Amino acid sequence: MKTLSSKNIKQLKKESHHLNPIFQVGKNGVTDNFMEQIDDVLEKRELIKISVLQNCLEDKDGIAEEISKNTDSNIVSIIGNTIIIYRESKNNKQIELS
Repeated sequence: MKTLSSKNIKQLKKESHHLNPIFQVGKNGVTDNFMEQIDDVLEKRELIKISVLQNCLEDKDGIAEEISKNTDSNIVSIIGNTIIIYRESKNNKQIELS
C-alpha cells in the first residue's frame, strides 16, 4: 500500500465528490464476501465510497481500517457515515496522482 500525500488526498477527495456510495455496511458488519466484492470493484474503479448505515453496530473508523487492511487500500477520508477508499489498479489505471 502506497502512502498518500496530502496533495493526493485533496485530489482524490475532489475526484470522489460526484461518486455515489456503491456499498453499504449494515448490522451484519463487514463479511468476507463483502471484502471480496470491494476488492473487485477497487480493481475496476480505484476510488469508491462506502456508506455506513445507522443500524451498523461497528464503529465507522474501525470498519474503514478493516477494509483498508484487507483490501490493501488507502482511506482517503471519512465524512459523516461515508468512507472514501482508494487503491491503484493493476490493470485499469484511471487516476493519475500528481
